Amino acid sequence: MSNEIKIQLPDGSVREVPAGTTALDVANSISPRLAAAVVVARVTPLRGVAATANEAALEASEEAMYSGHAGDAARVVDLRAPLTEDVALELLKESDPAALRVVRHSAAHVMATAILELFPETKLGHGPATDNGFFYDVYREVPFTEMDLAAIEARMAEVVARDEAFVRVEEPREKGLEEYKAQGEFMKVHFIERFTKPGEEISLYRNGGFTDFCRGPHVPSTARVKAFKVMSIAGAYWLGNENNQQLQRIYGTAFFSAKEMEAHFKHLEEIKARDHRVLGKQLELFSIQEVAGAGLIFWHPKGGLIRKTMEDWMRDECVRRGYQLVYTPHIMRRELWKISGHEGFYAENMYPPMELDDAEYRLKPMNCPGHILIYKNSPKSYRDLPQRYAELGNVYRYERSGTMHGLLRVRGFTQDDAHIFCTPEQVVSEIEACLDFAEAVLKTFGFKEYRVELSTRDPKKGTDFVGTEEDWANAEGALTGVLQGRGLSFQNFPGEAAFYGPKIDVKLVDVLGRLWQLSTVQFDFNLPKRFELEYIGEDGAAHQPVMVHRALFGSVERFFGVLIEHYAGSFPMWLAPVQVGLVPISNEKHLAYAESVKQRLEAAGLRVELDASNGKMQSKIRDFGLQKVPFILILGDKEAATDSVSVRVRAKGDEGSVTLEAFVERAKRLVAEHAMEL
Repeated sequence: MSNEIKIQLPDGSVREVPAGTTALDVANSISPRLAAAVVVARVTPLRGVAATANEAALEASEEAMYSGHAGDAARVVDLRAPLTEDVALELLKESDPAALRVVRHSAAHVMATAILELFPETKLGHGPATDNGFFYDVYREVPFTEMDLAAIEARMAEVVARDEAFVRVEEPREKGLEEYKAQGEFMKVHFIERFTKPGEEISLYRNGGFTDFCRGPHVPSTARVKAFKVMSIAGAYWLGNENNQQLQRIYGTAFFSAKEMEAHFKHLEEIKARDHRVLGKQLELFSIQEVAGAGLIFWHPKGGLIRKTMEDWMRDECVRRGYQLVYTPHIMRRELWKISGHEGFYAENMYPPMELDDAEYRLKPMNCPGHILIYKNSPKSYRDLPQRYAELGNVYRYERSGTMHGLLRVRGFTQDDAHIFCTPEQVVSEIEACLDFAEAVLKTFGFKEYRVELSTRDPKKGTDFVGTEEDWANAEGALTGVLQGRGLSFQNFPGEAAFYGPKIDVKLVDVLGRLWQLSTVQFDFNLPKRFELEYIGEDGAAHQPVMVHRALFGSVERFFGVLIEHYAGSFPMWLAPVQVGLVPISNEKHLAYAESVKQRLEAAGLRVELDASNGKMQSKIRDFGLQKVPFILILGDKEAATDSVSVRVRAKGDEGSVTLEAFVERAKRLVAEHAMEL
């Protein structure tokens, strides 16, 4: 090792410093104020490359907590970690997302310290940072109570006040195993055996009297964990096996300031207020019936109206864009799923086979084999291509108990599926058209922002994928070329492709900044080969078509759940199940006029509800408000005499009287334009 190494700073300048210099040394040499502000450092060997999205994902994985980094990858390190090679160095302050993950992981260690000080019989699992905080899995025969959680949080404050330095030490793997076995720390033993190799050194982090097996990095001391909260507890089986010990997972969160934490909890309250399961019940949109089974959705009349509106728009748009609408059976012979490869690669997500008189059948988890059989039913020429088949088809996938979540994770759902059969020369333009369509969906339904991800094959996991190296190279090249050609920034995720080909995922961003996986475009060279699909080319010879899968809602159920939360149930005019609520001031005097207004609004194509009950006017207005109806029209003597309506607008209040004709024109325009605002 050379006595001198090179440190390249973000401004491009390079410093030569003694090997073993730390990032904190560099920060102090620039400015003591900078040194006090930085949290951790990111280093990239100058021979290496910047971190990819896949490497960034590894940073957050369980494996990353214990395993060593690839030598050339960018990595986050302690400020006191000695630098022993030429690196590009970034000093990360509290504003950097990577720094927040580090403080949260450090908070998990602070929590583990507090737990062992209060309940020394506890055995520790691991404590990673998450997108919203951190957790620590622990084993203790006696369940923790709410009072215990409060005591843990109070002791954490003491640990923080002690300002204990986080110190990294290394020791032989065998010594660590021996010590943890002697202490009965079965989970630590498992992690060491799984993520390290015989003869290696393992890394430990100490703060005060607490030591944990961990790769790090951590903040300089416990005092940097400034704002934290112990939030809740849940049960989990060790290694996910119900035959193993029942663990307790204690959740918490941490921030760099109390102000940031306060904003976080306000955000959580907003999320809670938008919970589609609560709003679905309040607005009478859908239900899940226990007697029928988990993960199966019952659409109520109002939810059904919104679904019809969504599906009508999608079908009309498909036809306008050159798709042909098809319908395929819900159940098909098992042999078909063997040909498609789902029986081998997707069986665990399918419902078990059912034996009928002529063969075994399975509920379909996907629509693609059905569309393939339609394509194959008649000969095709290159002049017939592309063939675009679209179906809002019901599919059934076996989700494990406990994984279902309202409309967002279900066992039976409707997929807005389409499959495009085209020549290799047409595939790029077809993928581009799919992305155009995806952007139109997001814009029409009120989403202004989205993220793009490219999922490719991991060559190291070849058995998880089908097809040749050439097939994958061509398919991945086509998708990459389209994204680059459109100037779209995207993240690449090796190993996340479907077993039959790479895919583009479009994740929308809702009003609260949350990402939702919905639209997907997938390249498939596998199924055309498996089903021996052909078309006759211009040369008179048989050729294999290329197949593109695309789903834009993803599933109608999931998309609807996202819409409910995005709009907090206050749907735009064109989607609202009841667009106009009518309130006669007096049934005796004004009901006849209200009924005539209802007829004229319905004749204009609007969805109208008249409250003809004997309740008070203010009560009726309140009820329509609770149902988040866009417009409430008050009808009294003046309105009846002048053929007008008094308008109340959702979230805005009274707008005064206008002629009924003027209101109809306004309402029709809002619907026709798919307007987001009233």
